[in-house]
Amino acid sequence: MSKKIIGKNLSEVSLPENLPEKLKSMNMEDAFRARSARKRHSIQLDKRISAQLQERRSSNASSTSEGGDSVSSYTGSSSDEDEVNPRDKNQKNSKGSSDFCVKNIDNAAFGRREIEIAEQEMPGLMALRRRAENDKPLSGAKIIGCTHITAQTAVLVETLASLGASVRWAACNIYSTQNEVAAALAEAGFSIYAWKGETEEDFWWCIDKCINSEGWQPNMILDDGGDATHLMLKRYPAMFNMIKGIVEESVTGVHRLYQLSKSGKLTVPAMNVNDSVTKTKFDNLYSCRESILDALKRTTDVMFGGKQIIICGYGEVGKGCASALKGLGCNVLVSEIDPICALQACMDGFRVTRLEEVVKNIDILITCSGNKNVVTRNHMDKMKTGCIVCNMGHSNTEIDVGSLRTPDLTWEKVRSQVDHIIWPDGKRIILLAEGRLVNLSCSSVPSFVVSITSATQALALIELYNAPQGRYKQDVYLLPKKMDEYVASLHLPTFDAHLTELSDEQAKYLGLNKTGPFKPNYYRY
Repeated sequence: MSKKIIGKNLSEVSLPENLPEKLKSMNMEDAFRARSARKRHSIQLDKRISAQLQERRSSNASSTSEGGDSVSSYTGSSSDEDEVNPRDKNQKNSKGSSDFCVKNIDNAAFGRREIEIAEQEMPGLMALRRRAENDKPLSGAKIIGCTHITAQTAVLVETLASLGASVRWAACNIYSTQNEVAAALAEAGFSIYAWKGETEEDFWWCIDKCINSEGWQPNMILDDGGDATHLMLKRYPAMFNMIKGIVEESVTGVHRLYQLSKSGKLTVPAMNVNDSVTKTKFDNLYSCRESILDALKRTTDVMFGGKQIIICGYGEVGKGCASALKGLGCNVLVSEIDPICALQACMDGFRVTRLEEVVKNIDILITCSGNKNVVTRNHMDKMKTGCIVCNMGHSNTEIDVGSLRTPDLTWEKVRSQVDHIIWPDGKRIILLAEGRLVNLSCSSVPSFVVSITSATQALALIELYNAPQGRYKQDVYLLPKKMDEYVASLHLPTFDAHLTELSDEQAKYLGLNKTGPFKPNYYRY
């Protein structure tokens, strides 16, 4: 890592001024939609963007009045507006390139402003970009990315490019892509293959298009869930063996890597970012503490006070969710398999119980375990009408959604990512995001927390790419403690925080280097 790294201040973002004249003639219903849409864009709208925005509002108003369904989109995405599959479109950016597949390249200007807003809340990643861009530590790196494609991810993508990397990117989740952001990246020349609402076939096609590109040989993988790693290993084994390193940030993806290592099929070194301190504590705990409330409010308008809620899993994600909901007056219950996590829940004031014992009385169920079939059809048969069911763990395995797709049950779309599942006797439960990650599918994640995770990912890529031959073998490694501390230090200036420095005598007494690392690898934060 370069020693030339220095910090700079971030620029300010201007706010909107007058509204377009056309809005003044709208009726109350259209005006309400207009105000909702404007909240997504706290910038000066130029004439072209205003025209696009008005056209989209008019289209939304027509489709709503004709179809009766809400067209609200919680990530500012326009995926519900155009039913044409992007694979059937012939799109080019302003430079004439067609090496991408997004919903609508014409919405790039909207996405660019989303990215600019995200940059203001991602000081650590922006500082890393400024400090290392002259050294180009990723020069020659060709990175396959398979993560959520949001404004925050776009900041990471452009940071990796500033550090010298060439990237191709697909989505790890079919619902979390922000279409305007994907368009902005495609307009900037990046090979982006993703849109909100992909089918399973589309999902694997997009990843394959990123991996298998003529004249472009990937040598690094940045994965969230292990899907890019899995596809390359299965379909392009020779290409996989030429990879210099894999960076994985999810529980599921890390689990897959350890399985590959144990079976002897992992032929390249991999970095487990998920269990780094900066990822586990900040992304899993502090981020979920905020985003769970946002997701539930946006989708259901639920009042939290007095609700009976059960959290399935009391890891860092479960701790964040339970803390937030308890603070708003919920009666929070916890189910756990681990006696240590269960004891932590008890000491935090939560009753630990089995789901079967309370399922008939709960108002909201949230899975946070990373496991499979935590909530089964048998559980959901016993729920009371109006119960809200959602997932904060990984992928769509925790809730057995497949068991709900039977002839005796009726699916009724309420709005984007919200479905009523209706039983023959009229009972209905509310399923969010079809069991996928509710915070990324139905709301947003705090940019500041993503800055911490993204900086960790970038440093892991730099470390693996520049590591001398033999430092990392064909195994799974944790991020070095020194890098965790460096990521944290990048974000402290935002809070005007000033670290105390050890004296020589104190450093000698503790047996530490004055510049760190300050804790051994076995230390529990």
